[in-house]
Amino acid sequence: MLSRLLAPGADWEVLVIGGGATGLGTAVDAAARGYRTALVEGEDFAKGSSSRSTKLIHGGVRYLQQGHLPLVFEALHERALLLRNAPHLVRELSFVVPRYDWWEGPYYGLGLKLYDLLARGGLGASHLLSREETLNRLPTLEPKGLRGGISYQDAQFDDARLALTLARTAADLGGVVVNHLPVTGLIKEGDRIQGVRVREAETGAEHEVRARGVVNATGVFADGVRRMDDPGSDHLLAPSQGVHLVLDRRFQPGESALLVPQTDDGRVLFAVPWHDRVIVGTTDTPVEGPSLEPRPQAQEVEFLLAHARRYLIYDPGPGDVLACFAGLRPLVGHDSAKTAALSRDHTILVSPSCLVTVAGGKWTTYRRMAADTVDQVIQVAGLEKRPSTTAELPLHGPDTAGLAAVAAERPGWDEPLHLNLPYRVCDVVWAARHEMARTVEDVLARRTRALLLDARASAEIAPAVAALLAAELGRDEAWQQAQVAEYQELARGYRL
Repeated sequence: MLSRLLAPGADWEVLVIGGGATGLGTAVDAAARGYRTALVEGEDFAKGSSSRSTKLIHGGVRYLQQGHLPLVFEALHERALLLRNAPHLVRELSFVVPRYDWWEGPYYGLGLKLYDLLARGGLGASHLLSREETLNRLPTLEPKGLRGGISYQDAQFDDARLALTLARTAADLGGVVVNHLPVTGLIKEGDRIQGVRVREAETGAEHEVRARGVVNATGVFADGVRRMDDPGSDHLLAPSQGVHLVLDRRFQPGESALLVPQTDDGRVLFAVPWHDRVIVGTTDTPVEGPSLEPRPQAQEVEFLLAHARRYLIYDPGPGDVLACFAGLRPLVGHDSAKTAALSRDHTILVSPSCLVTVAGGKWTTYRRMAADTVDQVIQVAGLEKRPSTTAELPLHGPDTAGLAAVAAERPGWDEPLHLNLPYRVCDVVWAARHEMARTVEDVLARRTRALLLDARASAEIAPAVAALLAAELGRDEAWQQAQVAEYQELARGYRL
């Protein structure tokens, strides 16, 4: 990929900065239209917010409460497309809203009927549940005062795995995607951007990459790239932090997800089964600026634990948390606004130098954001007009046969890495050979989800993963030791 990106005379029509959901989606859309497309990511694909979501593909019940019907309608449409185009990564999930007060039945019931209507049938209609039916769906739900529940359907996914699938889809379509290649500056001729300067994180080598159209799809870091273009640029983003706790499945053994539409801070509370764990989230806390590794605040953790104790019969404490992670939402709005009220819709800006910046949005609507962005690039770069085709585009499929072949290569490669994790030795080898994994963190945080499923267990297998990677990538003992130290320090930040 790097050789193709830097090939003498390479003539890129679309160059995307940023390897998160929006950037990868933009690269897929541009490559699917037949444009010569490249993407550069300074860290790893989905390193930031795109691997730290609530793991839901949904219309957004809270947005319905706020009256954002067009956003909900668009998201539900995109949900249907993802279920069709990536069935190996996105699956239907049943949600239950518990009813403790008499008014919750008609109030939430009518709202969810509107949700059904906006979904145009979609995954099935919402309906009332009796008290017994509710407890059958959610066996560990607090029974005291429970009147019943309301069931509705939405969808769930693995965010980092979908991001990697988008990277591989872009490559399947002839695009070039490169991680660990930060942008250090923009190339201008006159007043117009003609490309970017990049630095190889592994070697320090610097290069120029020229393109007719450049997209800034860097999420919460978008303002930094805009200031590379124009140091006087106003702040576009007001980031908000969302925190999630990962608990053992015993806290919620049912197959349905719990949703509480209104918590003390006005947010929705989720308790969602995921990879044989339960994710409890999320908070909504304004933050001053972007960070690659945002950390949960003590009051956020206590807020989630308190609400989990309120709604579940088993009371989780800090010692029950297998991992705790924070993600930043790239909300578009003014710093003084309440983050729950800021726009979850996306915004596209074109600077006088023709830098195209896309910001805001959410995972569910990444494809629509990407299509709108490429439409804008076509205009500013003077490209031949071609329509988006991604609504009908199946994403890169599962690699079951290839992974099985790797597992059979050597004795022990089919063995588990750790008894508390669902991953095997061959997963590491596959990630290095076919998924551009370059570090222990790449493997344990995003190619697998070990860091989020059990941060402590993931740290214990870091030496084994480093040794496997070193054999595949030709690294020495010093590299292995440095990688293990860096990863174990990272994993400590995911434990309470």
